[in-house]
Amino acid sequence: MPPSATLSRFGSTGTSGLTHGELTLRYERRPVTLADRALRIFTSGTTGLPKAAEVSHRRLIVWSHWFAGLAGLTATDRLYNCLPMHHSVGGVVAIGAPLVFGGSVAIAGRFSARGFWDDVARWECTAFQYIGELCRYLTAAPGHSEKKAHKLRLAIGNGLSEDVWRAVLDRFGSLRVLEFYASTEGNVWLYNVEGKIGSIGRVPPYLALRDPIALARFDHDSQAPARGDGFCARCADGEIGEALGRIGQDPAARFEGYSEPVETEKKILRGVFKAGDAWMRTGDLMRRDSDGFYTFVDRIGDTFRWKGENVATFEVAAVLRACPGVAEAIVYGVSVPGTDGRAGMALLKIDGLFGLDVLVRRLETLPRYARALFLRLAREIETTETLKPKRRVYVEQGFDPERVEDPLYVFECEQQAYVPLDANRHEAIRNGTMHL
Repeated sequence: MPPSATLSRFGSTGTSGLTHGELTLRYERRPVTLADRALRIFTSGTTGLPKAAEVSHRRLIVWSHWFAGLAGLTATDRLYNCLPMHHSVGGVVAIGAPLVFGGSVAIAGRFSARGFWDDVARWECTAFQYIGELCRYLTAAPGHSEKKAHKLRLAIGNGLSEDVWRAVLDRFGSLRVLEFYASTEGNVWLYNVEGKIGSIGRVPPYLALRDPIALARFDHDSQAPARGDGFCARCADGEIGEALGRIGQDPAARFEGYSEPVETEKKILRGVFKAGDAWMRTGDLMRRDSDGFYTFVDRIGDTFRWKGENVATFEVAAVLRACPGVAEAIVYGVSVPGTDGRAGMALLKIDGLFGLDVLVRRLETLPRYARALFLRLAREIETTETLKPKRRVYVEQGFDPERVEDPLYVFECEQQAYVPLDANRHEAIRNGTMHL
Protein backbone atom coordinates (compact mmCIF):
# COMPACT_ATOMS: atom_id res chain seq x y z
CA MET A 1 0.00 0.00 0.00
CA PRO A 2 1.46 3.40 -0.95
CA PRO A 3 2.30 5.85 1.83
CA SER A 4 -0.56 8.16 0.83
CA ALA A 5 -3.20 5.44 1.17
CA THR A 6 -5.41 5.18 4.25
CA LEU A 7 -7.01 2.35 6.17
CA SER A 8 -10.50 2.45 7.63
CA ARG A 9 -12.50 0.06 9.75
CA PHE A 10 -14.15 -1.03 6.49
CA GLY A 11 -10.89 -1.65 4.56
CA SER A 12 -8.79 0.33 2.11
CA THR A 13 -10.16 3.50 0.61
CA GLY A 14 -7.14 4.34 -1.55
CA THR A 15 -6.35 8.05 -1.73
CA SER A 16 -9.92 9.35 -1.79
CA GLY A 17 -11.37 11.56 0.92
CA LEU A 18 -12.56 10.13 4.21
CA THR A 19 -16.21 9.97 5.26
CA HIS A 20 -17.34 11.14 8.69
CA GLY A 21 -16.65 8.70 11.53
CA GLU A 22 -14.06 6.60 9.72
CA LEU A 23 -11.02 5.61 11.79
CA THR A 24 -7.93 6.28 9.72
CA LEU A 25 -4.24 5.50 9.91
CA ARG A 26 -1.93 7.47 7.67
CA TYR A 27 1.42 6.13 6.56
CA GLU A 28 3.70 9.07 7.26
CA ARG A 29 6.96 7.30 8.11
CA ARG A 30 9.55 7.64 5.39
CA PRO A 31 11.38 4.52 4.14
CA VAL A 32 14.40 3.46 6.21
CA THR A 33 17.71 3.28 4.37
CA LEU A 34 20.97 1.51 5.18
CA ALA A 35 22.57 4.88 5.90
CA ASP A 36 20.04 5.77 8.61
CA ARG A 37 20.96 5.51 12.28
CA ALA A 38 19.89 2.24 13.86
CA LEU A 39 21.46 2.65 17.29
CA ARG A 40 23.58 4.83 19.50
CA ILE A 41 26.00 2.72 21.51
CA PHE A 42 28.07 4.25 24.29
CA THR A 43 31.80 3.54 24.39
CA SER A 44 33.07 1.76 27.50
CA GLY A 45 34.84 4.81 28.96
CA THR A 46 37.88 2.99 30.31
CA THR A 47 40.35 5.80 29.49
CA GLY A 48 37.90 8.72 29.14
CA LEU A 49 34.25 9.58 29.48
CA PRO A 50 31.80 7.42 27.47
CA LYS A 51 30.62 8.82 24.13
CA ALA A 52 27.54 7.88 22.10
CA ALA A 53 28.70 6.30 18.82
CA GLU A 54 26.42 6.48 15.79
CA VAL A 55 25.62 3.04 14.32
CA SER A 56 23.78 2.77 11.00
CA HIS A 57 21.71 -0.14 9.69
CA ARG A 58 24.52 -0.81 7.21
CA ARG A 59 26.99 -1.41 10.05
CA LEU A 60 24.61 -3.81 11.80
CA ILE A 61 24.26 -5.86 8.62
CA VAL A 62 27.99 -5.80 7.86
CA TRP A 63 28.93 -6.82 11.40
CA SER A 64 26.51 -9.76 11.43
CA HIS A 65 27.25 -11.07 7.93
CA TRP A 66 31.03 -10.67 8.11
CA PHE A 67 31.23 -12.59 11.37
CA ALA A 68 28.84 -15.27 10.18
CA GLY A 69 30.90 -15.86 7.04
CA LEU A 70 34.36 -15.66 8.61
CA ALA A 71 33.37 -17.97 11.46
CA GLY A 72 31.72 -20.44 9.10
CA LEU A 73 28.56 -20.51 11.19
CA THR A 74 25.73 -22.77 9.99
CA ALA A 75 22.17 -23.66 10.95
CA THR A 76 23.52 -26.37 13.28
CA ASP A 77 25.55 -23.93 15.41
CA ARG A 78 24.50 -22.54 18.76
CA LEU A 79 26.53 -19.63 20.13
CA TYR A 80 26.86 -18.96 23.86
CA ASN A 81 26.53 -15.25 24.62
CA CYS A 82 27.25 -14.05 28.17
CA LEU A 83 28.18 -10.48 27.23
CA PRO A 84 26.28 -7.24 28.00
CA MET A 85 23.42 -6.72 25.56
CA HIS A 86 24.03 -2.96 25.38
CA HIS A 87 27.50 -3.64 23.91
CA SER A 88 28.11 -3.84 20.15
CA VAL A 89 29.50 -7.37 20.47
CA GLY A 90 27.06 -8.81 22.98
CA GLY A 91 23.98 -7.06 21.62
CA VAL A 92 24.65 -7.15 17.89
CA VAL A 93 27.44 -9.46 16.71
CA ALA A 94 26.84 -12.36 19.08
CA ILE A 95 23.11 -12.25 18.31
CA GLY A 96 23.10 -11.40 14.61
CA ALA A 97 25.92 -13.60 13.30
CA PRO A 98 24.45 -17.00 14.34
CA LEU A 99 21.02 -16.04 12.99
CA VAL A 100 22.30 -15.15 9.51
CA PHE A 101 22.39 -18.81 8.44
CA GLY A 102 19.66 -20.07 10.74
CA GLY A 103 21.66 -20.93 13.85
CA SER A 104 20.64 -20.14 17.42
CA VAL A 105 21.92 -18.23 20.44
CA ALA A 106 21.98 -19.19 24.12
CA ILE A 107 21.90 -16.00 26.21
CA ALA A 108 23.22 -15.95 29.76
CA GLY A 109 22.25 -13.24 32.22
CA ARG A 110 25.92 -12.46 32.88
CA PHE A 111 29.37 -14.00 32.63
CA SER A 112 30.32 -16.47 35.34
CA ALA A 113 33.59 -18.38 35.24
CA ARG A 114 32.03 -20.88 37.65
CA GLY A 115 28.87 -21.47 35.59
CA PHE A 116 30.34 -21.12 32.08
CA TRP A 117 31.02 -24.80 31.38
CA ASP A 118 27.74 -25.98 32.88
CA ASP A 119 25.86 -23.62 30.56
CA VAL A 120 27.90 -24.59 27.49
CA ALA A 121 27.26 -28.29 28.13
CA ARG A 122 23.58 -27.86 29.00
CA TRP A 123 22.80 -25.92 25.85
CA GLU A 124 25.15 -27.97 23.62
CA CYS A 125 26.83 -24.83 22.36
CA THR A 126 29.32 -25.07 19.49
CA ALA A 127 30.72 -21.53 19.75
CA PHE A 128 31.09 -18.71 22.25
CA GLN A 129 31.82 -15.00 22.07
CA TYR A 130 34.50 -13.43 24.27
CA ILE A 131 35.81 -9.94 24.93
CA GLY A 132 38.66 -8.55 26.98
CA GLU A 133 39.79 -10.75 29.81
CA LEU A 134 36.92 -13.27 29.74
CA CYS A 135 39.19 -16.11 28.59
CA ARG A 136 41.77 -15.25 31.24
CA TYR A 137 39.11 -15.68 33.92
CA LEU A 138 38.21 -19.07 32.43
CA THR A 139 41.80 -20.32 32.40
CA ALA A 140 42.38 -19.06 35.95
CA ALA A 141 39.25 -20.74 37.35
CA PRO A 142 39.49 -24.08 39.22
CA GLY A 143 39.27 -27.31 37.23
CA HIS A 144 35.89 -28.45 35.90
CA SER A 145 34.90 -31.79 34.44
CA GLU A 146 33.19 -30.13 31.48
CA LYS A 147 36.25 -28.18 30.29
CA LYS A 148 37.06 -30.73 27.61
CA ALA A 149 33.74 -32.61 27.59
CA HIS A 150 31.99 -30.07 25.41
CA LYS A 151 30.93 -29.48 21.81
CA LEU A 152 32.67 -26.13 21.39
CA ARG A 153 34.57 -25.79 18.13
CA LEU A 154 34.95 -22.01 17.95
CA ALA A 155 35.76 -18.97 20.13
CA ILE A 156 35.13 -15.56 18.55
CA GLY A 157 36.30 -12.31 20.09
CA ASN A 158 38.93 -9.68 20.69
CA GLY A 159 41.48 -8.82 23.34
CA LEU A 160 43.01 -12.29 23.71
CA SER A 161 46.67 -12.03 24.72
CA GLU A 162 49.23 -14.56 23.51
CA ASP A 163 49.71 -16.25 26.88
CA VAL A 164 45.98 -16.75 27.44
CA TRP A 165 45.51 -17.91 23.85
CA ARG A 166 47.97 -20.74 24.39
CA ALA A 167 46.36 -21.63 27.73
CA VAL A 168 42.93 -21.82 26.07
CA LEU A 169 44.18 -24.26 23.44
CA ASP A 170 46.00 -26.34 26.04
CA ARG A 171 43.19 -26.61 28.57
CA PHE A 172 39.99 -26.63 26.56
CA GLY A 173 40.75 -29.11 23.78
CA SER A 174 40.54 -28.63 20.03
CA LEU A 175 39.15 -25.14 19.57
CA ARG A 176 39.46 -22.65 16.73
CA VAL A 177 40.07 -19.08 17.88
CA LEU A 178 38.87 -16.27 15.61
CA GLU A 179 40.47 -13.15 17.04
CA PHE A 180 39.49 -9.81 15.52
CA TYR A 181 40.12 -6.10 15.97
CA ALA A 182 37.31 -3.54 15.75
CA SER A 183 35.55 -0.81 17.68
CA THR A 184 31.94 0.30 17.80
CA GLU A 185 32.61 3.61 16.07
CA GLY A 186 35.71 2.68 14.07
CA ASN A 187 36.20 2.03 10.36
CA VAL A 188 39.16 -0.35 10.90
CA TRP A 189 38.40 -4.07 11.06
CA LEU A 190 40.97 -6.86 11.16
CA TYR A 191 40.33 -10.61 11.39
CA ASN A 192 42.84 -13.35 12.18
CA VAL A 193 41.30 -16.15 10.13
CA GLU A 194 44.65 -17.98 9.90
CA GLY A 195 44.82 -18.41 13.67
CA LYS A 196 48.29 -16.91 14.13
CA ILE A 197 48.64 -16.82 17.93
CA GLY A 198 49.01 -13.30 19.33
CA SER A 199 47.93 -11.46 16.17
CA ILE A 200 44.76 -9.45 15.61
CA GLY A 201 44.79 -10.25 11.88
CA ARG A 202 45.89 -8.84 8.58
CA VAL A 203 44.46 -7.17 5.49
CA PRO A 204 43.70 -9.79 2.81
CA PRO A 205 45.57 -9.20 -0.47
CA TYR A 206 42.32 -8.64 -2.38
CA LEU A 207 41.51 -5.67 -0.10
CA ALA A 208 45.01 -4.21 0.08
CA LEU A 209 44.44 -1.80 -2.83
CA ARG A 210 41.71 -0.10 -0.83
CA ASP A 211 44.40 0.93 1.68
CA PRO A 212 41.95 0.59 4.60
CA ILE A 213 44.53 0.82 7.42
CA ALA A 214 47.88 2.50 7.95
CA LEU A 215 50.33 2.72 10.82
CA ALA A 216 51.66 6.25 11.30
CA ARG A 217 54.83 7.03 13.26
CA PHE A 218 53.82 8.38 16.63
CA ASP A 219 55.04 11.41 18.60
CA HIS A 220 54.67 10.65 22.31
CA ASP A 221 55.20 14.28 23.29
CA SER A 222 52.22 15.54 21.28
CA GLN A 223 50.31 12.24 21.67
CA ALA A 224 49.57 12.29 17.95
CA PRO A 225 51.03 10.95 14.70
CA ALA A 226 54.30 12.74 13.95
CA ARG A 227 54.46 15.21 11.07
CA GLY A 228 57.73 15.98 9.34
CA ASP A 229 57.32 18.01 6.17
CA GLY A 230 53.68 18.57 7.03
CA PHE A 231 52.67 15.00 6.38
CA CYS A 232 52.83 11.85 8.47
CA ALA A 233 55.17 8.94 7.74
CA ARG A 234 54.05 5.33 7.48
CA CYS A 235 55.76 2.83 9.77
CA ALA A 236 58.11 0.22 8.39
CA ASP A 237 57.55 -3.42 9.32
CA GLY A 238 58.35 -3.94 12.99
CA GLU A 239 57.89 -0.26 13.91
CA ILE A 240 55.20 0.80 16.38
CA GLY A 241 52.70 3.41 15.26
CA GLU A 242 49.11 4.54 15.63
CA ALA A 243 46.60 2.64 13.52
CA LEU A 244 44.56 4.90 11.24
CA GLY A 245 41.50 4.03 9.17
CA ARG A 246 41.07 5.66 5.75
CA ILE A 247 37.88 7.72 5.42
CA GLY A 248 36.39 7.61 1.94
CA GLN A 249 33.15 7.54 -0.05
CA ASP A 250 33.06 3.76 -0.05
CA PRO A 251 30.49 2.72 2.60
CA ALA A 252 33.07 0.43 4.18
CA ALA A 253 35.41 3.41 4.64
CA ARG A 254 32.93 5.81 6.20
CA PHE A 255 33.33 7.14 9.71
CA GLU A 256 29.92 7.65 11.29
CA GLY A 257 31.33 9.24 14.41
CA TYR A 258 29.50 10.27 17.57
CA SER A 259 26.32 12.07 18.53
CA GLU A 260 28.36 15.21 19.24
CA PRO A 261 30.05 16.64 16.11
CA VAL A 262 32.92 18.09 18.16
CA GLU A 263 33.81 14.58 19.39
CA THR A 264 33.66 13.23 15.84
CA GLU A 265 36.03 15.91 14.58
CA LYS A 266 38.57 15.09 17.32
CA LYS A 267 38.94 11.63 15.79
CA ILE A 268 39.67 12.81 12.23
CA LEU A 269 43.10 13.67 10.84
CA ARG A 270 43.30 15.52 7.53
CA GLY A 271 46.16 15.90 5.09
CA VAL A 272 47.85 12.86 6.60
CA PHE A 273 49.84 11.20 3.81
CA LYS A 274 48.81 13.55 1.00
CA ALA A 275 46.81 16.72 0.56
CA GLY A 276 43.07 16.22 0.91
CA ASP A 277 43.02 12.78 2.49
CA ALA A 278 41.28 12.01 5.79
CA TRP A 279 41.88 9.23 8.31
CA MET A 280 40.24 8.18 11.56
CA ARG A 281 42.45 7.85 14.64
CA THR A 282 41.90 4.52 16.38
CA GLY A 283 43.87 5.58 19.46
CA ASP A 284 45.69 2.23 19.37
CA LEU A 285 49.39 1.54 18.88
CA MET A 286 50.23 -1.49 16.74
CA ARG A 287 53.07 -3.10 14.84
CA ARG A 288 52.98 -5.09 11.60
CA ASP A 289 55.35 -7.93 10.75
CA SER A 290 56.85 -8.78 7.35
CA ASP A 291 53.93 -11.14 6.60
CA GLY A 292 51.39 -8.38 7.12
CA PHE A 293 50.07 -9.55 10.50
CA TYR A 294 49.20 -6.83 13.00
CA THR A 295 49.83 -7.02 16.74
CA PHE A 296 48.22 -4.78 19.34
CA VAL A 297 50.84 -2.95 21.44
CA ASP A 298 48.99 -0.49 23.67
CA ARG A 299 46.23 2.04 23.96
CA ILE A 300 47.32 5.66 23.54
CA GLY A 301 46.94 7.27 26.93
CA ASP A 302 48.00 4.03 28.59
CA THR A 303 51.51 4.29 27.18
CA PHE A 304 53.60 6.78 29.16
CA ARG A 305 57.08 8.32 29.23
CA TRP A 306 59.58 7.85 32.07
CA LYS A 307 63.25 8.89 32.08
CA GLY A 308 62.79 10.05 28.50
CA GLU A 309 61.69 6.57 27.33
CA ASN A 310 58.31 5.29 26.16
CA VAL A 311 56.78 2.51 28.25
CA ALA A 312 54.13 0.22 26.72
CA THR A 313 51.90 -0.88 29.59
CA PHE A 314 50.56 -3.88 27.67
CA GLU A 315 54.04 -5.39 27.29
CA VAL A 316 55.04 -4.72 30.93
CA ALA A 317 51.80 -6.33 32.12
CA ALA A 318 52.59 -9.46 30.10
CA VAL A 319 55.87 -9.88 32.03
CA LEU A 320 54.13 -9.35 35.35
CA ARG A 321 51.40 -11.87 34.56
CA ALA A 322 54.05 -14.51 33.92
CA CYS A 323 55.24 -14.18 37.54
CA PRO A 324 54.04 -16.94 39.91
CA GLY A 325 51.10 -15.85 42.02
CA VAL A 326 50.02 -13.00 39.70
CA ALA A 327 46.54 -13.71 38.38
CA GLU A 328 46.16 -10.33 36.70
CA ALA A 329 48.22 -7.18 36.16
CA ILE A 330 47.19 -3.66 35.19
CA VAL A 331 50.02 -1.21 34.47
CA TYR A 332 49.69 2.57 34.29
CA GLY A 333 51.74 5.73 34.77
CA VAL A 334 51.41 8.01 37.81
CA SER A 335 52.68 11.55 38.35
CA VAL A 336 55.49 12.04 40.86
CA PRO A 337 56.23 15.56 42.18
CA GLY A 338 59.52 17.00 40.94
CA THR A 339 59.95 14.52 38.06
CA ASP A 340 59.25 14.59 34.35
CA GLY A 341 56.89 12.10 32.80
CA ARG A 342 55.09 9.42 34.78
CA ALA A 343 56.43 6.54 36.84
CA GLY A 344 55.24 2.99 36.31
CA MET A 345 52.72 1.53 38.73
CA ALA A 346 51.25 -1.97 38.67
CA LEU A 347 47.99 -3.14 40.18
CA LEU A 348 48.36 -6.89 40.79
CA LYS A 349 45.66 -9.40 41.60
CA ILE A 350 47.55 -12.03 43.59
CA ASP A 351 47.12 -15.42 45.23
CA GLY A 352 49.00 -17.28 47.97
CA LEU A 353 52.00 -18.19 45.79
CA PHE A 354 53.10 -14.59 45.23
CA GLY A 355 56.54 -13.36 46.36
CA LEU A 356 58.02 -9.87 45.97
CA ASP A 357 61.57 -11.22 45.62
CA VAL A 358 60.53 -13.42 42.68
CA LEU A 359 58.78 -10.47 41.07
CA VAL A 360 61.96 -8.36 41.26
CA ARG A 361 63.92 -11.05 39.42
CA ARG A 362 61.27 -11.35 36.72
CA LEU A 363 61.26 -7.60 36.13
CA GLU A 364 65.00 -7.70 35.42
CA THR A 365 64.10 -8.91 31.93
CA LEU A 366 62.71 -5.42 31.25
CA PRO A 367 64.72 -2.22 30.71
CA ARG A 368 65.14 -0.28 33.95
CA TYR A 369 62.87 2.54 32.82
CA ALA A 370 60.02 0.08 32.16
CA ARG A 371 60.02 -1.62 35.57
CA ALA A 372 57.14 -0.71 37.84
CA LEU A 373 58.27 1.54 40.70
CA PHE A 374 55.01 1.24 42.61
CA LEU A 375 52.93 -1.85 43.37
CA ARG A 376 49.35 -2.13 44.55
CA LEU A 377 48.30 -5.61 45.64
CA ALA A 378 44.61 -6.45 45.40
CA ARG A 379 42.38 -9.47 45.77
CA GLU A 380 39.99 -8.20 43.12
CA ILE A 381 40.21 -5.77 40.20
CA GLU A 382 37.19 -3.60 39.43
CA THR A 383 36.03 -3.90 35.83
CA THR A 384 33.42 -2.36 33.58
CA GLU A 385 30.48 -4.40 32.32
CA THR A 386 32.60 -5.30 29.29
CA LEU A 387 35.28 -6.80 31.56
CA LYS A 388 37.78 -3.97 31.09
CA PRO A 389 39.63 -2.71 34.18
CA LYS A 390 38.56 0.68 35.51
CA ARG A 391 42.00 2.04 34.77
CA ARG A 392 41.04 5.70 35.01
CA VAL A 393 39.94 5.26 38.63
CA TYR A 394 43.21 3.57 39.60
CA VAL A 395 45.28 6.26 37.88
CA GLU A 396 43.43 8.98 39.80
CA GLN A 397 44.03 7.21 43.14
CA GLY A 398 47.75 6.91 42.41
CA PHE A 399 50.05 5.74 45.20
CA ASP A 400 48.62 7.78 48.07
CA PRO A 401 48.15 5.52 51.17
CA GLU A 402 45.31 7.75 52.34
CA ARG A 403 43.33 7.06 49.17
CA VAL A 404 44.22 3.40 48.66
CA GLU A 405 43.17 0.66 51.07
CA ASP A 406 45.16 -2.08 49.30
CA PRO A 407 48.78 -2.74 50.34
CA LEU A 408 51.22 -0.42 48.53
CA TYR A 409 54.93 -0.91 47.83
CA VAL A 410 57.67 1.22 46.31
CA PHE A 411 60.94 0.04 44.79
CA GLU A 412 63.84 1.10 47.03
CA CYS A 413 66.94 1.54 44.86
CA GLU A 414 69.58 0.95 47.56
CA GLN A 415 67.98 -2.27 48.76
CA GLN A 416 66.95 -3.30 45.23
CA ALA A 417 63.68 -4.47 46.71
CA TYR A 418 60.05 -3.44 47.12
CA VAL A 419 59.33 -1.97 50.56
CA PRO A 420 55.98 -0.99 52.11
CA LEU A 421 54.80 2.45 51.04
CA ASP A 422 53.58 4.07 54.25
CA ALA A 423 52.75 7.70 55.04
CA ASN A 424 56.37 8.57 55.85
CA ARG A 425 57.76 7.18 52.58
CA HIS A 426 54.91 8.79 50.66
CA GLU A 427 55.85 12.18 52.11
CA ALA A 428 59.53 11.56 51.37
CA ILE A 429 58.66 10.92 47.72
CA ARG A 430 56.56 14.07 47.57
CA ASN A 431 59.25 16.33 49.06
CA GLY A 432 62.04 14.76 47.04
CA THR A 433 64.09 13.26 49.86
CA MET A 434 63.43 9.75 48.57
CA HIS A 435 64.74 9.34 45.03
CA LEU A 436 63.19 6.94 42.55
